[in-house]
Amino acid sequence: MMGWDLMWLGLAAAAVVTGCLVPNRWLPPLPNDKLLHFASFAVLGVLALRLAHGHAEALLWLLGLLVAGWAIECLQALVPDRRFCWRDIAANAAGIAFAAVCAQLYVFFS
Repeated sequence: MMGWDLMWLGLAAAAVVTGCLVPNRWLPPLPNDKLLHFASFAVLGVLALRLAHGHAEALLWLLGLLVAGWAIECLQALVPDRRFCWRDIAANAAGIAFAAVCAQLYVFFS
């Protein structure tokens, strides 16, 4: 089962990175950029938490996602029609936190 989880995480991460690092003019009009960041990193968070064994590993996965989101924003400064945005990082962090809270609630109520 872990192989499938890793595959889905890799595919989702590749989709997020691709979507974030292409010029804006290559993309269709997007409804709400911050909502897309939130949802993308919430999904990545859930997928990463499925791979974690214990709280320490879960925390490392989530911190890794936060660092990856920051790195993507830094790389966007090199892409035409893109720029670094702290609000995108905040939306990423909120999505990661949402995934963590949902996972804790799932464990609590299971």
